[in-house]
Amino acid sequence: MRSYAIGDIHGHLSLLQEIHDRIAADRRQTGDDEAPVVHIGDLVDRGPDSRGVVEFLRQGIEQGENWVVLKGNHDRMFAGFMRDLTHHDPGLRRELSWLHPRLGGGPTLESYGVHHAADRPLGPVHEEALAFVPPEHVAFIEALPVQYRRGEALFVHAGIRPGVALASQDETDLVWIREPFLSDTRDHGFLVVHGHTAIDAVTHYGNRLNLDSGAAYGGPLSAVVIEGHSVWQLGPDGRIPIA
Repeated sequence: MRSYAIGDIHGHLSLLQEIHDRIAADRRQTGDDEAPVVHIGDLVDRGPDSRGVVEFLRQGIEQGENWVVLKGNHDRMFAGFMRDLTHHDPGLRRELSWLHPRLGGGPTLESYGVHHAADRPLGPVHEEALAFVPPEHVAFIEALPVQYRRGEALFVHAGIRPGVALASQDETDLVWIREPFLSDTRDHGFLVVHGHTAIDAVTHYGNRLNLDSGAAYGGPLSAVVIEGHSVWQLGPDGRIPIA
């Protein structure tokens, strides 16, 4: 059972298109046109073309591509702001907001034509966002699932709450959690494939696989192919064994 997975995109359309080219090359090598491509979430924020990323993925799914797109915490904050300018995501520290430079909501709205969003009163910014962000983009993001199970892998954006049954996991944990998930070494019963916590390179920890190689901060966007217990990263020249 083969699955492809792509880490946190953060508004980098050109990197996403390049990664899909690598997946297409691997498909040609294997003759497999059916394996799903799982996007691990955080489509938006920080990068230059969040609008382009959302439209690329939305159109691909509409045209029948076998793509799974998961919701990340940044995607949830974007959708929350579009619903209500006073929205504050429960996973976000109280003193921060989606438009704070550390979160990167400003570049997302900039990609839709809402300029200097972090430097102006919220009311006019929200009115412009409602006018410029296509409703189908908001609906697409709101409808994204927060987990996807396939074979021996569970795909989520941030991780899981260790020791809690999958059916009882809280959405905020699935899109926001770091500890105690990151330091937990127990066998979860499946390989947790996630992003959210930026690291230097794709890393397999035995019970989890982190795909966030820091595209949001100038690093590469990474993709892997998973076949049973075997994992390869997809480089410019093909597969690189991970575990």
